[in-house]
Amino acid sequence: MPTVLISAPYMMPTISRFTGVLHRFGCETIVADVRERLSEEEILAFAGRFDGVICGDDRFTPRVLDACLPRLKVISKWGTGIDSIDKSYAEKLGITVRNTPNAFTLPVSDTVMGLMLSFARGIPWMNRDVKKGLWSKYLGRSLSECTLGVIGVGNIGKAVIRRARGFGMKILGNDIVPIAPDFIIENGVEMTTLEDLLGRADFITLNCDLNPSSFHIINHQTMEWIKPGAILINTARGPLVEEAALVEGLRSGLLGGAGFDVFEVEPLPANSPLLGFDNVLLSAHNSNASPAAWERVHRNTIHNLLMDLKIPHDNLDDVMEESLNSISQSSSKG
Repeated sequence: MPTVLISAPYMMPTISRFTGVLHRFGCETIVADVRERLSEEEILAFAGRFDGVICGDDRFTPRVLDACLPRLKVISKWGTGIDSIDKSYAEKLGITVRNTPNAFTLPVSDTVMGLMLSFARGIPWMNRDVKKGLWSKYLGRSLSECTLGVIGVGNIGKAVIRRARGFGMKILGNDIVPIAPDFIIENGVEMTTLEDLLGRADFITLNCDLNPSSFHIINHQTMEWIKPGAILINTARGPLVEEAALVEGLRSGLLGGAGFDVFEVEPLPANSPLLGFDNVLLSAHNSNASPAAWERVHRNTIHNLLMDLKIPHDNLDDVMEESLNSISQSSSKG
């Protein structure tokens, strides 16, 4: 009977549902005590005890992967990004790495638009002032007056562009891979260099994967290219931005503000300088929030796991639906 380690934080609020589903398919389960992600040492505490894992952004390094042999057969990542997993090394060891591509395109792109609108219209600050008894007037601007720079024109970048186009924004794009000409033409995107994009955009949104070419793509040097007063938005991966450079850009007044859902260190430390800026909007790596998207990822993550453990699961959809109904009924009774 295979044993599965579960360490995906988004499964924890209803973990009994997912352990129940896996038990239905003949799996034993180990549930990790996880807040955001497991470190190397925390995974090593379970090494050798599981055949498959459903994980979040846990640190599956070569050291960890070696220790998990010979039992570990599959790492099923909850979500899309697999930058915390050494996939090439895992596959050399015969360990399959699975994920859910295009998992959170819609909610993340909505979040980007929400942050842009917040800064353009001054909504959070007007709300704060009115609640303090102040009748302040802010000089907002229409997004149609602004230029958007999209770094990473993949699934989420394209979704952001489609939304921004509806607001009448001028759109600049930058990517290391060619983008389909029909998308560029249909959406009026001007593909350009990183330096040119940073120098012309009023809003800059990072929507690229984390890889060696994008690590600290915003750093002290590239920060100097940014148009004064621009707003920097990151809903992708924290290490895309060198936070020391971000803090300096905010302190110097170069940046007009920043909207960040992801950080180099998560959870964001209580002593982070970012907490002290009034022109910074922060959230707790939550731009993927969407019941429909989460449910699809729950289902696909379990499917990926069972497939590579070679466990028949043709009725998985039915079992998942039954488990969801059971949770709903229990909640209504409570």
